[in-house]
Amino acid sequence: MHLLMIAPEQIPVPAFKGGSVEICMHAIAKKIARHHKVTLISRRHPKYPHVSTSRNLKYIRVPSGTPGRYLASVLAYLRGKHYDWIQIDNRPRFITPIKNLFPNIPISLFLHSLTFVSAPMISRDRAAKHLSRADMIVANSSSLERELKSRFNHLHDKIKQVYLGVDLNQFRPPTLTQRKQLRSRYGLKGSFVFAFAGRIISRKGIPVMMKALSQVRKSVPNVKMIIAGNGKPGYIAKLKDLAKRLHITAKFIGYKSHHSMHEVYWLADCFVCPSQKHEAFGLVNVEAMAAGIPVVASRIGGIKEIISHAKNGYLINRYSSAHDFAIIMEKLARNPALASSLGKQARKDVVNRFSWTHTANNLSNLYGM
Repeated sequence: MHLLMIAPEQIPVPAFKGGSVEICMHAIAKKIARHHKVTLISRRHPKYPHVSTSRNLKYIRVPSGTPGRYLASVLAYLRGKHYDWIQIDNRPRFITPIKNLFPNIPISLFLHSLTFVSAPMISRDRAAKHLSRADMIVANSSSLERELKSRFNHLHDKIKQVYLGVDLNQFRPPTLTQRKQLRSRYGLKGSFVFAFAGRIISRKGIPVMMKALSQVRKSVPNVKMIIAGNGKPGYIAKLKDLAKRLHITAKFIGYKSHHSMHEVYWLADCFVCPSQKHEAFGLVNVEAMAAGIPVVASRIGGIKEIISHAKNGYLINRYSSAHDFAIIMEKLARNPALASSLGKQARKDVVNRFSWTHTANNLSNLYGM
């Protein structure tokens, strides 16, 4: 079969910086291309050729700038072509014009969050209109699947679920030497380290984590925190000021490319995900677990489908409470052997459930490939 995958307009594939959707698409495309022909369309970038191929996988990069210009470029390229299945990622607005061009080819929408089926991005009525033209809607977690079925009940039978995955070779436990060298480089030797990675925005709950660390520090003085990611300078400045007022060590290590993200987890003894709003899946949690460290996270959205409470990490019910996070964080900081044991189980669970091979196989089965 020949699968066409259409990426959003913002970031080229493979992604240079950020782009969790594009990272997922690239990983899935490479796996499916082992057995089928795959064409992946994304935006142009000066560092990439307009067309490149890797065995069964062809990358087409078209002009972008705005969603309208990008969609027009995609349609212009597609005219006269034929595919057996078309997958559009995270852009429900693309479904109708693509379906008009290919009325007899099945089209799926792979949704990574609720963002592009919600206001202010789109009204519910308009989202429903586009979604109704899809032959299948794929959600990346059961939580997202339930939310979509609740909002668009008339599309209930079209909505399916496939978990995302992780590169098990890149995201693996470090050697003792690798860990020591990295921790020495960042001045973390002899500390119990909690890590956060992601967009540095209010909904991610970083202040909750910082206040929790302040409580933990009273009984376990050698705890530290690293924070990886981008955010608005003003908000980051406020967080740094909060760290000073709380008398905690919080190292902001900036944006890390996905190629080096495993090193963030290698620095840490535990990953903390204090999200305050719905997370459809939470890829960073799976990456951290694959790297062999436990995760302490909000019991919200798809996160609770990844973490098994007290078996490979911990889920916090009252996730706006710094005190509740502090109880578990202190427990792990006082007992590094427990953290290590949970991390080993986390790695096993990810290997069994969240590889990109699992994702590609499950998606292929849905598509009848």
